[in-house]
Amino acid sequence: MMPLPARELASQVRRGSSRRLLFASVVSCALAGCAVMDYPGQTSLSGAFPAQGPIIPNATLNLTDAVQIPLERIVTWGLYAGAAYLILDPLAPNWEIEQAAFPDAHFHFSLKMKRFYAGGAGESRVVFHQRAKDLMRQGGYDGYQVVEYSEGMESSVLGSQRVSQGVIRLTRSEASIKANAALVEAKRNGRN
Repeated sequence: MMPLPARELASQVRRGSSRRLLFASVVSCALAGCAVMDYPGQTSLSGAFPAQGPIIPNATLNLTDAVQIPLERIVTWGLYAGAAYLILDPLAPNWEIEQAAFPDAHFHFSLKMKRFYAGGAGESRVVFHQRAKDLMRQGGYDGYQVVEYSEGMESSVLGSQRVSQGVIRLTRSEASIKANAALVEAKRNGRN
């Protein structure tokens, strides 16, 4: 499977973040609407849904004779866990990569880490080299050389964010250059 270009990966990350934000907004609005539902009569909802009183019944979960957990606390813990999952999203990639191609097989990488994360703070150099190796293999090069590399922190209102930037130059060995030249010459002679 071919790796996706960095811009496509970044757009997928942004789409996933906006979907999570939309889902959280819809759930919040629905829960806010439920909180103001104490109409003193017939509602538009039918069935056993309470028209007045709490949505969560006053009940407890009896785990043992000595351990009893109120249902309200279980729901609250579930909401906290859901909010933490939406914010941290452990399955999302920790780093967003943007790349730009320059002449002479030079590439500039700009990496940004998720603002809220649970681990992966020291992965910048590893991600940088992984992307360089992917480009090297895709282009049929033999190696790459790191021209420059830097790491830092970017501050904003929402907190700091780890960033790194670097430039690589893709290289070919003399043997592969001669082999490619021979291939081109053979194709040219075969067509004439």
